[in-house]
Amino acid sequence: MSVFHIMRTVQNPIQGLTLVFISLIMMCGSDAAVAAEEKKVGTVVPATVAPSTQAIDSIAVVVNDEVITRLELAERLRSTEIRMKMQNMTVPPQADLQRQVLESMIIERVQLQKAKENGITIDDAMLDRAVGKIAEQNKMTLQQLRDQVEKEGTYFDQFRNEMREEIIIQRLRQSSVDTKISVSDAEVDNYLAAEAASLQEKTELNLAQILVRIPENSSSEQIAKRRARAEEALAQLKSGIAFEKIAASYSDSSDALTGGQIGWRSRDKLPQLFNDATAKLKPGEISALIKSASGFFILKVIDQRVPAAVKAADTPTQQTHARHILIKVNQLMTSYEVQRKMLEIKGQLDRKEAKFEDLAKQFSADSTATKGGDIGWIYPGDMVPEFEKAMDALKIGQVSEPIESPFGFHLIEVLERKSDDVSKQRKRTAARQALRERKAEEQAQEQVGQLRDRAYIEYRTEDK
Repeated sequence: MSVFHIMRTVQNPIQGLTLVFISLIMMCGSDAAVAAEEKKVGTVVPATVAPSTQAIDSIAVVVNDEVITRLELAERLRSTEIRMKMQNMTVPPQADLQRQVLESMIIERVQLQKAKENGITIDDAMLDRAVGKIAEQNKMTLQQLRDQVEKEGTYFDQFRNEMREEIIIQRLRQSSVDTKISVSDAEVDNYLAAEAASLQEKTELNLAQILVRIPENSSSEQIAKRRARAEEALAQLKSGIAFEKIAASYSDSSDALTGGQIGWRSRDKLPQLFNDATAKLKPGEISALIKSASGFFILKVIDQRVPAAVKAADTPTQQTHARHILIKVNQLMTSYEVQRKMLEIKGQLDRKEAKFEDLAKQFSADSTATKGGDIGWIYPGDMVPEFEKAMDALKIGQVSEPIESPFGFHLIEVLERKSDDVSKQRKRTAARQALRERKAEEQAQEQVGQLRDRAYIEYRTEDK
């Protein structure tokens, strides 16, 4: 997986989704040619720009009161093509690739303009922390991250700028969509009732999609044209052409150039339209055309599974009460130095020279330090796998050896254990979160589509 793709999937740790069909947070609009015709602004589709640094620095498209230059477009085309080749993806014809990339840039620009209008900014200190987090999560130094990014065809300054823009766009979503989502108790009750009634709702699907978007306020004639385009894509799929190739050429979604892959999603977090369309599909099969307010979808079920956690949902769950000491690797302490310090602390505990809670308050870099490292009761899946595996192997009262996780090195002590059914409140909290995610995705798609459709877009031919 490329670092660029990693960047795109770790920027929203609060929601854990990062990009939605959930990749649809950055959903693209209709193709340039159709958009120009539908908006009737008297513009023409831009001539193809080869991904070359020799491109003339003229205007490719006007987006409200800003412009996207041909050099910007050429550079994005170049880096996109490099990334696709590195990930062994089929690069679509140059005209299709340019259309997808340019439309993605337009969507980004209108969102950034809206964020600026709302006063959303990201300072250098926050950006530095985000870059450092990516390096830490991928067990890289900053220099290794820089080397990997540049290997994938992106200048590091450009990478930082794209990161800044992504964080700004996520903040825009949080402020204008996520914070306004409400889920009633009645909705949670209905969700839990449906969940209990059908195991199928808990099945996870690995999906790919093609979206032919319908611009806002389209006429019946325009909708018919978009349907015809979607039907053409479906016909080519039925003739045996690879889904990812058709997605790259026809889809208006931001995941078009990754084969339309949405990834694994549980059915309870998918729109009902998607659930209905895929209910009888087997892995490898493709849905019929799906009409929604956003446009026409075609779905492919790549695979499906029933999570082990779902199969064991009716069995008692073991909870662990634990505490830990965390020391992070940073510019002041190398990995070797941190491990040596942790062994010193472990020695003090083994010799009973100090209490765990006192050492946690003195050395731990975690927010639990003030509580003596006490994490509280932990359910399976609450902690990162490295931590949980080490914790589960401990006896009550036993302290682990230094354990490395993406956050640093830990010493873990198990205080007590108990087995219990997942609490009623915990189930309701999970249900509420699932409903929030579902609503947020639908509203994010709608908002992005509205921003795109209401923007003034003027495509330029080569300047005279």
